[in-house]
Order: sequence, then C-alpha cells, then structure tokens
Amino acid sequence: MPDTLQPQLLHLVIGGELTDLKHATFKDIDQVDIVGVFPNYASAHAAWKAKAQQTVDNAHMRYFIVHLHRLLDPGKDHDANHSH
Repeated sequence: MPDTLQPQLLHLVIGGELTDLKHATFKDIDQVDIVGVFPNYASAHAAWKAKAQQTVDNAHMRYFIVHLHRLLDPGKDHDANHSH
C-alpha cells in the first residue's frame, strides 16, 4: 500500500428509536435506520452528526457509530485518532 493511502477502517452508522434513554435497545428492530458503511471515522462521524441533527426533536431517537474494523480485526486497534 502506498504511503499516501490511509488504511481502510470500516465504520457503520445506525440509529433508531430507543425503548428508553438508559439502554441502547431499539423499540422496533425492523425500523432501525442503517445509514451506511464508511471507510473511516471522519466520514462516519459526519454521517452520524447529520442524522443526529435531523432527529433532534425526538428524544428517544439515537444514532451510533459501530467500529466494524475492530470486529473484523479485534487484535489490532488501528484507529488511534479518536477515543470512541
């Protein structure tokens, strides 16, 4: 891989209405919004922020960034640029 390319660190952005604010349990799993898979944290964060702002009026609506790269390669923590 050339030095100019960043490693691909896949992130998934999902969201939906929660049953309550203390748990990350979706009210209706069939209604979970799968925003998409992103090649890095910065692009996933931008998508998460946009969705969170669109749903700000619903207190039970939450969006999450899932670090797929950690699930695919749990022995390595490639993403030292953020603390999520």
